[in-house]
Amino acid sequence: MGAIYGRVPASVKNRKQFMDYFPIFLNIKDQRCLVVGAGEVAFRKATMLAKAGAKLTVVAPERCASFDALTEIQFIPEHFQVQQLEGVALVIAATNDKSVNHLVSAAAKFRNIPVNVVDDPAACSFIMPSILDRSPLMVAFSTGGTSPVLARTLRAKLESVIPEGYGCLARFVERFRQPVKVRITDTAQRRIFWEEVIDGQVAEKVLAGDEAGAESLLQQQMQTDSQTLGEVFLVGAGPGDPDLLTFRALRLMQKADVVLYDNLVSQPIVEMTRRDAERIYVGKQRDNHTLPQEEINHMLVRLAKEGKRVLRLKGGDPFIFGRGG
Repeated sequence: MGAIYGRVPASVKNRKQFMDYFPIFLNIKDQRCLVVGAGEVAFRKATMLAKAGAKLTVVAPERCASFDALTEIQFIPEHFQVQQLEGVALVIAATNDKSVNHLVSAAAKFRNIPVNVVDDPAACSFIMPSILDRSPLMVAFSTGGTSPVLARTLRAKLESVIPEGYGCLARFVERFRQPVKVRITDTAQRRIFWEEVIDGQVAEKVLAGDEAGAESLLQQQMQTDSQTLGEVFLVGAGPGDPDLLTFRALRLMQKADVVLYDNLVSQPIVEMTRRDAERIYVGKQRDNHTLPQEEINHMLVRLAKEGKRVLRLKGGDPFIFGRGG
């Protein structure tokens, strides 16, 4: 989180919500991974690991016919033994024997090996998210094991929002990351450049299958020397429910380089601003104005003159309570 200035009230601090799990993407390409169990559930997990490039070993007395489709795996037709964890980077236990699953979990945790036990979050050191694969763009989300059906429902919604073309767009952007980095050396200006590319005609051409036209347009934009002017956004957070924010408010909250907020804005809404944005607390309480209004106004102007996009996030009507006049 960006820097926070001023005294943050306890009421704001106490609204902080902690994550049940830390989301992370692991590179397991050419890493030895172990799946204990060889039923249909184990097959689905093994398929995902194989798709990620893992060197896969499957241990089980017997395996279902589906495993015949996975040719590049090592199958060990025996019961799990602790020594089979030697040199393993990740393990999944997917047997129908709870005692075996817990043995795998305990042995893996003792060796600090990431372990997932299917349908048993308490025995896991990591959980498997629901995945939307638009490689190299990957979207992974989870309900923390509380409702797999809800996760699948959300994935179905995202399928229609994020079409296959976004994978092509990600590969297109990757091709030009280094040339753009050389051309636009300022980090903030480079981020703004890419935001305009992804929200503009270049991305539209890529999604329409016209990569040659997209490349030509991108090259033109790279050669255009333009100093981005700073902006000030007054955004109303409403009564505090994130579900009541408008799409435009969310878009501006994600664009802002600096966020000025106060104690009338709920912490869940503050957390919806860009994570690397600088956050400045400018709240007021009875007989305790952290910053006078005039100083807030001057700060908004000063930051904008520095070329930054500044968000004044305010509860209620943003023009009235944000002192728009």
